[in-house]
Amino acid sequence: MTYNFDPDRWYENEIAYLKDKLKSGIISKKDFKKAAEKLDKRYEEMWKRLDGTYLIHGIFD
Repeated sequence: MTYNFDPDRWYENEIAYLKDKLKSGIISKKDFKKAAEKLDKRYEEMWKRLDGTYLIHGIFD
């Protein structure tokens, strides 16, 4: 199985989308800040899940 997900690229795309919405007036600065904080938290949680050590149980036991 290949795993080609790039969390940094995902974050860049998401924050760019929020910035575009702010720039076009779709969301306010307050809403942008709230959404960016949620995005930052999701990004941090994502790295915690992805940054683990892969263990194969049962082979060397």
